[in-house]
Amino acid sequence: MLELTPFFFAVAVPAVLFAGISKGGFGSGAAFASSAILALVLPPGQALGVMLPLLMLIDLATLGPFWKRWSVPDARLLILGGLPGVALGALLYQVAEPDVFRVLIGGIALAFIAWQLAVQYKLFQPSGERLPGWVGLLAGATAGFTSFVSHAGGPPAAAYMLSQRLDKTTYQATTVLVFWAINIAKFVPYVLLGLFTATSLTANLILAPVALLGTWIGVKAHRRMNERLFFGITYVALGITGIKLVWEGLT
Repeated sequence: MLELTPFFFAVAVPAVLFAGISKGGFGSGAAFASSAILALVLPPGQALGVMLPLLMLIDLATLGPFWKRWSVPDARLLILGGLPGVALGALLYQVAEPDVFRVLIGGIALAFIAWQLAVQYKLFQPSGERLPGWVGLLAGATAGFTSFVSHAGGPPAAAYMLSQRLDKTTYQATTVLVFWAINIAKFVPYVLLGLFTATSLTANLILAPVALLGTWIGVKAHRRMNERLFFGITYVALGITGIKLVWEGLT
């Protein structure tokens, strides 16, 4: 059972603050680090249940600053694809053991690092032509699934959106809109699977101001913070977390 101890909040407060900063200003992709960090000290289902309402709050707070700056056609494709991905994640959760989710969360964390480094060092570059709509649907389905099992839908969505040659703000706004919708779609299955409890909702109330503070910092930092420094810190934290989760899941 989740216990609201000082140790829990010592881990949860920086994790939630980081999620707000990431979703508020850096494309949302790295926000799932908060769930991975919490999964080190909680069963994976509890970690996911604690984070979803906070991520939804961050989504709501972030919509305003980027209102109508998104690409509607790209957002539509990713959201439509994301819904069956969410359903697949819900089906897996009903039959998989917690260790499966530890390995999934840890593996996705390590894959995220590999993806970001590939983009940064130009090992992966979007093709000169925009990817067709069916690729957007497939990317959305993958994002919906990985978002359900680890709150980590950013890389699949990013792979598609990078090919669309969106400017920085349109990219950020589209990401905010897409994951606002996907997180809403995840809410009902999370309820039915029992991932929310009275204690987790109490934790949400206590951590809500931290989430909003992180969002405010992220929005302000969108044009000012050094992205390389931000993601460098993210890679180190995720690398350690991912390796530990995979090790725990396999042993």
